[in-house]
Amino acid sequence: MYNRITGEDPYTVPMRIYPAIHYTMGGLWVDYELMTTIPGLFALGEANFSDHGANRLGASALMQGLSDGYFIAPYTVGNYLASNKLEKVDTSHPAFKAVEAEVAGTIQKLLSIKGKRTVASFHKELGRIIWDYCGMSRTASGLESAIQKVRALREEFWSNVLVVGAADEINNAIETAGRVADFIELGELMCIDALDRNESCGAHFREEYQTPEGEAQRNDEHYSYTAAWEFNGACKPPILNKEPLEFHYVHPSQRSYK
Repeated sequence: MYNRITGEDPYTVPMRIYPAIHYTMGGLWVDYELMTTIPGLFALGEANFSDHGANRLGASALMQGLSDGYFIAPYTVGNYLASNKLEKVDTSHPAFKAVEAEVAGTIQKLLSIKGKRTVASFHKELGRIIWDYCGMSRTASGLESAIQKVRALREEFWSNVLVVGAADEINNAIETAGRVADFIELGELMCIDALDRNESCGAHFREEYQTPEGEAQRNDEHYSYTAAWEFNGACKPPILNKEPLEFHYVHPSQRSYK
C-alpha cells in the first residue's frame, strides 16, 4: 500500500513516517495513574495527552489504547476504588427517574414513526454533509449550507425513519437509531462551532483566512480561548462558554510548512 501511494519500495527506501496534524492536538491532562483533575475521572487512550499530542507516529493510537486499557487502568482505577469510600448509588434519585422516563419516551417515539427510510441511509447522508462542508477545509457559505441541510435531515429523521423490532427485547436497531439521532445533533454543533471561529488554526482551516502563501492565518487576539458549547434544549441555539488561555513562556505563533 505504501508503495502504491508513494511510488517508493519500503524494503529498499526508508519509509517517510511523520506526525500528521491529528497527532499534535493533545488531550486531557492526566497524572501518572491516568486520572484527570476531576477525582475519579480517568482518561484512557487518545482522550489523554500522555502520548496523544506528543508527536507520536501513526498507529500508536491503537497501541496507546491497548497499553492504557490493559496495563495501566486495571491497576490505577482499581486502586482508586479500593482506597476511596464512595457514596452509595441507587436508582431512586430524581435525576435517574427523569432520564429513565426520557429514554423510554424516545424509544417509543422512534418505534412509532414507522417511516420509509432506514437508519443507515440517514447516517450516510449525515456523513456526506459533514465530509463535504465541515472537513479539514471549510468556508462560511459551505458551513451555513451544512447547518441548513443537517436541520432538514433532522426533521425528516423524526418523521420518516423506520426502526424495526420491539422495545422489550434486545434490539440493535433502536440503539443504532438513538446514536444516529445524537450524531445529527453533534454534526450540527460541529458546523456551528466551525462557523463561529473566523480563523484558521490547527486542523481547522477556513479558506477565507489564509496567508498570501496559503498558510493557515491565526487570529489569537479574538480566539485565544478554550470553548465548551452548552446544550440549551432541543432545537434551541447552544450557549458558548469561553475560558481565556494565558501563555507565559511559549506563545502561539504563525506556522509555516515551508
